[in-house]
Amino acid sequence: MSTPDLALPVTDPDLEQRLRSRLALVEKELAGHVVGRAPFITEAAAHLLEAGGKRFRPLLVLLAAECGDRSDSQEVITAACVVELTHLASLYHDDVMDEAALRRGVDTAHARWDNHVAILTGDFLFSRSSELTAELGPEAVRIQAQTFTRLVEGQIMETQAPGPGDDPIAHHLDVVAGKTGILIATSARYGAMFGGASPEVVQALTAYGDIVGAAFQISDDILDIASESAESGKTPGTDLREGVPTLPVLFARRDAAGSTDPADVRLLELLDADLADDALHAECLALLRGHRALDEARAYVVAEAEKAKRLLDALPQGPVREALEKFADIVAVRSR
Repeated sequence: MSTPDLALPVTDPDLEQRLRSRLALVEKELAGHVVGRAPFITEAAAHLLEAGGKRFRPLLVLLAAECGDRSDSQEVITAACVVELTHLASLYHDDVMDEAALRRGVDTAHARWDNHVAILTGDFLFSRSSELTAELGPEAVRIQAQTFTRLVEGQIMETQAPGPGDDPIAHHLDVVAGKTGILIATSARYGAMFGGASPEVVQALTAYGDIVGAAFQISDDILDIASESAESGKTPGTDLREGVPTLPVLFARRDAAGSTDPADVRLLELLDADLADDALHAECLALLRGHRALDEARAYVVAEAEKAKRLLDALPQGPVREALEKFADIVAVRSR
């Protein structure tokens, strides 16, 4: 497996070297794309870029491009910049909505400056990504517009409770598909398209990205409950404390509804309580960790990862397909 700073499990040395070389080009171009007309704009726009990140989405563009005969084209590099700028822009807005203080180990833009600067900087980055998309042609513009619409819809839907008669689980999965899955799907799609892959491969990789991207987010939600902080590096139960609905919690609510089991009754009481209280939060976390809903959520992620892997039958055997299969396996295993 490659060294840890490559966000996909690439085992072929030649492929790894090509990806690293092209990712370095993407990084260099990204630094230029966040430059504004005034120094303060540049400072604010470069803030999260310079804080680092896995660059998973641009790396997926580069990897998917390997399925065609134009993997080293400038269009592929440009597309990789488009998806990362779109992702960065969404983070500025997300941090305002979540009132987050830190992102990637540094102050969020709204914490360092204010909400107005954070929101407008996100808008600036979205605009930059749109300018670059225009260089890729009308089809890319259409895809980017649809991606942006779906992403924003997911963000809006996250702020709203399901309507009367709506399934809370379906609502949550729709939010995850919009907030996370769609941009990963577009990353794989752009890479395959501009790398010169066949229409069949483009379609398969788009669907793969959609499924595996959403599954990765859900596996994160499972880890938020199941992992100790020493294992994950994060404070466990953060979403739970903040009342953010996740798939394990929604499964638990569904399974416990109408149950006479004292543990289920108590769990529902706690899920409706103020979990800012450390004792109540710890009790709720312990009940969730022992609840069948956690295994149900894990089984869902494993099934989605397998579904994503089956889509890769459209790709020829080789290091690209192997890396994508291994990533789907990682998504499945990390939730256990």
